[in-house]
Amino acid sequence: MTSLPRLSRNIVPKVAAFPEKVIQFGGGNFMRAFIDWQLQKMNHQGLFGGNAVLVQPISEEVNTKFAEQDYLFTVLLNGIENGQTVDSAEVVGSVNRLVNPYMEYETYLALADNDQLSIIVSNTTEAGIVYRPEDHLNDKPPAGFPAKLTALLYRRYSLGKSGFTIIPCELIDRNGEKLLEIVKKHAEDWMLDEGFHLWLDTQNTFCCSLVDRIVPGFPRGKEQELAQRLGYEDQLAVTAEPYLLWVIEGPEIIKEQFPLAKAGLNVVVTSDMTPYRERKVHLLNGPHTAMVPLGLLSGLETVEDVMNDEAFSTFLQSMIEQELIPMLDLPVEELQSYAQAVLERFRNPSIRHELRSISLNSISKFKARLLPILLRYVRERGELPPRITLAFAALLYSYRGDRIVRQDEASVLGVFDRAWADPDQFIPRILSQTALWGVDLNEIPGLSARLEGHMHELDSSDLQLHQFV
Repeated sequence: MTSLPRLSRNIVPKVAAFPEKVIQFGGGNFMRAFIDWQLQKMNHQGLFGGNAVLVQPISEEVNTKFAEQDYLFTVLLNGIENGQTVDSAEVVGSVNRLVNPYMEYETYLALADNDQLSIIVSNTTEAGIVYRPEDHLNDKPPAGFPAKLTALLYRRYSLGKSGFTIIPCELIDRNGEKLLEIVKKHAEDWMLDEGFHLWLDTQNTFCCSLVDRIVPGFPRGKEQELAQRLGYEDQLAVTAEPYLLWVIEGPEIIKEQFPLAKAGLNVVVTSDMTPYRERKVHLLNGPHTAMVPLGLLSGLETVEDVMNDEAFSTFLQSMIEQELIPMLDLPVEELQSYAQAVLERFRNPSIRHELRSISLNSISKFKARLLPILLRYVRERGELPPRITLAFAALLYSYRGDRIVRQDEASVLGVFDRAWADPDQFIPRILSQTALWGVDLNEIPGLSARLEGHMHELDSSDLQLHQFV
């Protein structure tokens, strides 16, 4: 077979170029199929006229694929939209360059000098927006994303320039507020002047936001088929569903500054995103997190595999109907309608959403997506939610690391390794880790014993999902 050329501007020379207006922390699958795809939609309609500059946020590893492809990549949309089948491939050219602060820190700080750069977006995973007291202003660079951002903002302030609209996309509650809180903490640690604190509050807008689009990522196993279809090879190709929702909690002026909705995109700017967030995080992300360890331990590979397994799909539907929906403060009919749509999206045969890709940083995901439901369920009903508790047991069991490849922060894996050093004491030890859960979970009546029982069932392959339907 004749080899095909790599995607580049020689292949698609008509991709328009625009000046940089957006600083984008993170260039992973989700950001390419969500943020960058939307930037291009606005640019094609003459509404924005701006591209993104990528910043590598929390990893020293050099990513050469962007430069090798002239910062172009293909977004493949597959699924059903408005009753119609969607199967599209679009070359996205809304990224101009990638800056690696670990190798070119001064270039990174110089982004603050550009007045056209007025919007900052990020997706550094749930583990990215964390406070690291060991980070310092004179580090080149500070290790944590919030510390890097603080250094950039301080440079902008020192130049006497206006601030940014900052919209984090990490799936943590009140992400914008949390990010601002950590930035201010770093400013205190670094003893930055009071003028900077005032500038942070008056010249910058930190928005909380919610993102919703299933992005399985690179179509593994279909590389040759894809290359033949496209006429070129693309190592950054990313698949996604057509559905998209972005809820931004912030002032109305954002609609003009960032005219996403004008471009026909499903973007909501609101003064209160709480209802949208609770619905999405608990009814879409929650089932994702629950299915991953159980599915992987059962030898399943994708979300579609889970949904095509009668026992698993019934288990998930029961969890949604009996444990998730009753704990949410929204109209039941609305929640049921949204949940039904979520299950249909999970069954999308055109999307190969691998469980292992969803498993990244599963501990912080469980804390954000399912633990609040578990705690409320216990508080209001005086008993454990059986299906969420089983999913929790499977998650803890999977972090033993002998049957599933763990994908998490080194510090999290260290906590588990130390707890597993004494298997007989693993459960009480891991439940006591308030740094992981925010509370000592040993205080929940019956949780430790229930988890012990489930883990024994998992160890002996004696678990029967039909018991939980």
